[in-house]
Amino acid sequence: MAEVTTIARPYAEAVFKSAQAKKSIAAWSDMLKCAAAVSREAQIKTLIGNPSISAKQLADIFHTICKDKLNEEGRNLISLMAENDRLDVLPQVSDLYEQLKSQYEGVLDAKIVSAFELSTEQLKKLIVMLEKKFKHEINAKVSVDPELIGGIKVEIGDEILDTSVRGKLEAMAVALKS
Repeated sequence: MAEVTTIARPYAEAVFKSAQAKKSIAAWSDMLKCAAAVSREAQIKTLIGNPSISAKQLADIFHTICKDKLNEEGRNLISLMAENDRLDVLPQVSDLYEQLKSQYEGVLDAKIVSAFELSTEQLKKLIVMLEKKFKHEINAKVSVDPELIGGIKVEIGDEILDTSVRGKLEAMAVALKS
């Protein structure tokens, strides 16, 4: 996963800088979401991995499917990524772009996983603490994973805060082994 992110990040950052300069952040968000959705389709995945399909053919397929949802720059990005055999990382490029967009807008997406269901008040307190720590508004997506045993795990961008019992046990196991 880290390797895919490493490949996708330069594309996302370059697109975001261009979108910022041309004040087309929302338009690029829509274009990347469309292209990412196309690349996730099972039939398209088989074409992306097929050596008998040229980069131009792949790019043309994306252009045809996305039609008017891609402007000239969007079509150029798809063509460039097709030439570099990178169409398979479009979902990650889109996700990273959305993270950059959220940061720019002052909102960070947080994935909160709890061992137990959090009450509304507990969630509000947690979000307030996270907003103080990260100095941004937090958009939280909460899920429950009983395998954590206790505590929570928070993922914001590349940063992970793991206060779960399972995480602490894993850290102790690593410490004991070394």
